[in-house]
Order: sequence, then C-alpha cells, then structure tokens
Amino acid sequence: GTRPVSGRGDPPAWCRNISSLVGTFPHLSMGYIFDVPTLHDIVKQGVARDLPMSQLVDFLLVKLREKYGNHVNVDKQWVFNMAGGALGSMYIIHASITEYLIIFGSPIGTDGHTGRHTADDYFFILKGEQWGFKPGQLERMVFKPGDMHHLKRGTAEAYRIPEYCFALEYARGFIPAMLPFGVVETFTNTLDFPTFARTIWLYGKAVVGELLQGKI
Repeated sequence: GTRPVSGRGDPPAWCRNISSLVGTFPHLSMGYIFDVPTLHDIVKQGVARDLPMSQLVDFLLVKLREKYGNHVNVDKQWVFNMAGGALGSMYIIHASITEYLIIFGSPIGTDGHTGRHTADDYFFILKGEQWGFKPGQLERMVFKPGDMHHLKRGTAEAYRIPEYCFALEYARGFIPAMLPFGVVETFTNTLDFPTFARTIWLYGKAVVGELLQGKI
C-alpha cells in the first residue's frame, strides 16, 4: 500500500512563510491540491486497462481532470528534460510553487542521479521498469507498472530506466528550488537553449495560471 504522507494538509513552515510575500493576495491558498493515494489509485486503474501509452495518458488526463478540474493542463506539450545526467521527455500536467505533476520517461532508456531536493517526489510507474539504489545498497530496487517510488525530501538515489519507462511524477514542496537541477545541464552539457527557454516558459505560464486561480 501507499505510505501515508505526514502533514498532508499542512505545508511546512517555509511554505506558510510565503504568505508574507503575497499578503496583498488574500485569496491565495497555501494548501496542497493533489494527494498521493488518489494519484496512485488513478495510476493503478490506468495500468489495469493495459492501454497503449498514448491512450493511457489520455485516460489519466480524463481522471485527473474529473478530480482536480482546471488545475490539470490537458494541452500535451512535451519537452526534453536532462537532469542528473539522465535524459527523458516530460509533459507538465500541473506546476505551481508548491507542487508539480508531470509525465516523465524515455522509450530508449537512461540513467542518472535523482538530485537532493526540498520536495518529496513520487514516481508512479505507468509502463516499463525503473531501477534504483542508495549508497551501500548492494541489490537494486525494481519498480514496475502500478508501483510507487517515493524519494523523500533531502535524500538522493541513483536510478535507471533500463530500456523503456514512463511514469506519472508528483512532487510537493518548494518547487522553485528544484529548477536549477532541472536546467543546469543546458549550460554544462547540452547547450540546448531552445529547450531551456521552452521549459522556463511552460513552468512560468503554469505558475501564473495557478496564482490566478488562487493556488500557490
């Protein structure tokens, strides 16, 4: 079963402190919208249908839209993402200051470092497999369709997509602090500035849209 998330309805102190920066916008909510058990249940429903990946994405979007309304972006814009040495593609379903929900993966495999973040990260496997290990762990962890891989905030792991894997990925915490990890390899490796610009645009556009809905 899914491990419970402590303080699900109460963001940490850093999140509450943001209120000092947005005091002129009293309609803004400091709470989280998405919850891990519901996301996991939606993923397991989709996996059980054994759909092709494109149809599985559509199924997830319908279910997410039914549950979370306009906080779910159904405009499927895919973009490369290279972080921690791993290259995949992602589609931003939701992005705000305190949460993001994306589909991430690769049809040809990749591997790298998860990063060490100020957010909890939940990786719900849709298709394929993800492997992982922590320092000192002599046997790999294997996550298959329907499984959830929880990377606790402040921790780090190595991971690999051995051949093909896509997942619904949910993060909750201070999301802007994760951005450098997600884009720094533009400057140190890929020099793919169009992807960098598009990533910043998509995230910024989503954040503004959520602020206009009263969501931090």
